[in-house]
Amino acid sequence: MQGQITKFHESIGFGVISASDGRKYRFAKTDIQNPNGRLVGLDVDFIVESRSPRDIILLHGSPWSVFARANPASKRS
Repeated sequence: MQGQITKFHESIGFGVISASDGRKYRFAKTDIQNPNGRLVGLDVDFIVESRSPRDIILLHGSPWSVFARANPASKRS
């Protein structure tokens, strides 16, 4: 399922995801697979298990950033 982190309280390690199905899910920071400093506003992909989000993956950056290395053709003199 996909959604967006709308709230996160660093002091207690919990936040809220607004999911694409219109529901809101409370999550723990420990459920994030690829933590990154800022969480609020990031899109996420996750699995719902027993009405709780699990295996949360932050969807930040572009998947094309992997290919953003310098173009070898541009280095030719």
